Amino acid sequence: MTSPKTGGVGFALSAYLLWGLMPLYFSLVHSVPPIEFVGWRALFTLPVVLLIVTGARQWGELRRILGQPKLVAALCGSASIIALNWLIYLWAVQQGHIFASSLGYYINPLCNVLLGTVLLKERLTRGQWLAVGLAAAGTSLLAWQARDMLWLAIAIALTFSIYGLIRKVVPVGAMAGLGVETLLLAPPALFLIAAQPGGLMHSGFGQDWHMSLIIAGGGVVTAVPLLLFTAAAQRMDYSLLSFYQFIAPTMVFLEGLLIFHEPLRIDQLACFVLIWSAIAVFVWDLLAGRRRARRATA
Repeated sequence: MTSPKTGGVGFALSAYLLWGLMPLYFSLVHSVPPIEFVGWRALFTLPVVLLIVTGARQWGELRRILGQPKLVAALCGSASIIALNWLIYLWAVQQGHIFASSLGYYINPLCNVLLGTVLLKERLTRGQWLAVGLAAAGTSLLAWQARDMLWLAIAIALTFSIYGLIRKVVPVGAMAGLGVETLLLAPPALFLIAAQPGGLMHSGFGQDWHMSLIIAGGGVVTAVPLLLFTAAAQRMDYSLLSFYQFIAPTMVFLEGLLIFHEPLRIDQLACFVLIWSAIAVFVWDLLAGRRRARRATA
């Protein structure tokens, strides 16, 4: 059995901690229609990413990607999928479906394990399969009780899993790849904003300086965790990356409970216990594997 790649742990932890705070940011833009905000989010992500590309001297890599139609087509697909994920997630939060959003990102790691083992031929240890089973049992409890909004959770999970898979297998750097994605999203983003009632002159941006600053901040809020996530996906096994993804939905779950005051049901509490038990098993197995590898090397 080949050793799992785990070099992106720091990137993964940073990305999911930031994503776990996303509902707090979205609550500040609740007055902006979801489609319009997704357009502004894509537009303001572009200058942030291009500044990062410039600072990292990645323009050569970006031009290399743009010169290869197959790479551009793949990134066009990933850009479309992540924009759809943004739209669904934002709509869910604005409609008050915080727990449904959380469920989507609880299902997401299980989708990643499936994609990693079936498509990428990654292998899990017995301890890691036990962790998958515990996580699946916990997620099933939430899914059964949230049957009416299960479609929303599945849509969130699948769109992000497919985006991550594309970014893992397409041979482009994290920064330059995101730069191309945001370039591709800019024209349709402008169209989405202009197509809103009243057009650009009556959009949420530009009417109030406070709200305009919050909307513009979406560029940083979007670009930084996406860069961190892509860097993590390219440095570690996709199946193992999945377990770090439980950080963000757990934070969203707690925000729904403590900040947005959604009621807590016993099945949700049981789900929380099962999933964190799965994470404990996963961490224990990972540390045990590293100890075995060190002994074998010695």
